Amino acid sequence: MRNNQNTILITGGTSGIGLELVKQFYELGNKMIVTSSNLSNLEALKLQFPAIEIVVCNLADQNSVQQLIQKCLAEFQEINVLLNNAGIQYNYYWIDEKDGLNKINEEVAVNFTSPMQLIYGLLPILKNQSEAVIINVSSGLAYTPKKSAPIYCATKAAIHNVTKALRYQLENTNIKVFEIIPPLVETKMTEGRGKGKITPKQLVDEFMTNFTNNRLESNIGKTKVLRLIQRISPALADKIMKG
Repeated sequence: MRNNQNTILITGGTSGIGLELVKQFYELGNKMIVTSSNLSNLEALKLQFPAIEIVVCNLADQNSVQQLIQKCLAEFQEINVLLNNAGIQYNYYWIDEKDGLNKINEEVAVNFTSPMQLIYGLLPILKNQSEAVIINVSSGLAYTPKKSAPIYCATKAAIHNVTKALRYQLENTNIKVFEIIPPLVETKMTEGRGKGKITPKQLVDEFMTNFTNNRLESNIGKTKVLRLIQRISPALADKIMKG
């Protein structure tokens, strides 16, 4: 897959992994359409990368997602890459949590429902391009969950499985389906959690190599090891992640 001269819609592009993806794709000469729920963050991003297009979208709000789809259908018919990057993670124990219903709904909406709606809603654009791509960002936690974030882990497992299924559905079309499977990355979301993190740049550097080589599934960093352990001994992988 070419890494330049694309028109890329990316969700959650103002910080962390998304920001690094925006930076690297932008510097390669791609047109970037960046979404976030925070207008001030988008405006600050545009100061850094003046040629980007910015669109406010709250992925937890179905009406906002539908408005984004309609805007793309009307104004950005040239989109050939959809990059579902945005995600949130709540760490809590259900027996103690007082706001669990809202947290469950928000995590499912942002991490799973909205990317599925975007894929489905933008297929009319993608299928009209000579070459098109869907990129979904999941997590190594899709393979083996951690105990403090059951909904996050479940949504990333869902992303992993739906990505494979869509790849099967679309394998005879012009649309390729990629997946980025990160390990623990140094972002605002992971502040104070875990050790041995990699930087967003390390992750995106590795993905970019895989992307240009048409390697559809990118197990990044320690996710390679976790997946190997999970295949050899699922019980051992579960024990490691439980701890």
